[in-house]
Amino acid sequence: MPGGTLRVLHVYRTYFPDSQGGIEELIRQICLYTKSRGIDNRLLALSANARPRVLRHGEVKVYRAHRDVEVASCGMSIQAFAMHERLAEWADLIHYHFPWPFGDVLNLTCRIKRPTVLTYHSDIVRQRALRLLYRPVMDRFLRKVDRIVGTSPNYFATSDVLRRFQDKVEIVPIGLNEHTYPKVCPDIRARMRDRYGEDFFLFIGVLRYYKGLHILLDACAGAPFRVVIAGSGPTERELLDQARRLRLDNVDFTGYVSNEEKVALLSLCRGVVFPSYLRTEAFGVALLEGAMYSKALISTEAGSGTSHVNIGGETGLVVAPGSPLALRQAMDRIHECPEMAAAMGQRARQRFDQFFTGDRMGERYDAIYRSLGQAAIDALRSNGAPLGR
Repeated sequence: MPGGTLRVLHVYRTYFPDSQGGIEELIRQICLYTKSRGIDNRLLALSANARPRVLRHGEVKVYRAHRDVEVASCGMSIQAFAMHERLAEWADLIHYHFPWPFGDVLNLTCRIKRPTVLTYHSDIVRQRALRLLYRPVMDRFLRKVDRIVGTSPNYFATSDVLRRFQDKVEIVPIGLNEHTYPKVCPDIRARMRDRYGEDFFLFIGVLRYYKGLHILLDACAGAPFRVVIAGSGPTERELLDQARRLRLDNVDFTGYVSNEEKVALLSLCRGVVFPSYLRTEAFGVALLEGAMYSKALISTEAGSGTSHVNIGGETGLVVAPGSPLALRQAMDRIHECPEMAAAMGQRARQRFDQFFTGDRMGERYDAIYRSLGQAAIDALRSNGAPLGR
């Protein structure tokens, strides 16, 4: 097992190109930095248009089941049951990404027994009534998995769920690597600069309710700076309506951006603003991207991992959640003090290099995979079971 090929199946509700969010980027980075260590990764995801059925990305082969229905952001698929069963038979280990209640069901109904690891991305915060109905399924699922990975000590300390299962929790911070992002293309950078200017504040991510973008728009009224909101998502229409009501001529919505365009925007911005105000936002991959590109960071103190990435007064500014005034004051400071912003950006990059590289994360996941895989082989041997399939 050590040094040999290990087959890992990832299970999550969506992946590129169907969506463009932080969890998808995390899965991409895990696959990239475990592949180089001999891990063969596959991914089961849902898609509203599952054609072609199989996509071959450089880091992972993606198997897409047709999404039949979505309730409270939880996609479901009849087709996924058979696909999960077949892929589980191929795998040596299954890696689930939480929360996705339908993923719990796939695990609990699967007849193929494999070691399991689960990355716990966030608590379920908003759907309180549904959460009460779902909790027995969730608890059974979390009891069943072999290892739970939390993404920051901050989130572990404030999550009642993680503390209940602390005997099997391991903390592995999210990591990225600049080499897996495209280099800044001068032509694309010039096009982005012509369209959006320079020294703006940049938000990157899926436009969801917990991202706090309605708070950001309120903070932008009458501001002397520009804000670029890169991404698309469920709340896009209402945010556009809010921007029109507020007559915000200093806010640009880009819609979906390519990786090349995202890198260009990161190179042009003054700082990355991350107004997420609920614990549903457990870490903030966009903050890491900002740190990787030496940008000052602005985030809120929501009791989650965002404050593990952004250290207030050192790598950026941390403000009270849900406050347009506090957010505006922080943006004013970064806008008015370019030297301070540059110094914070440099310290953000130093912290990134120390704690949040893709190599460091890949090494930790590889060790988890191999310890669970070896434990499964040892258990089979002790029971006299054949090791082949």
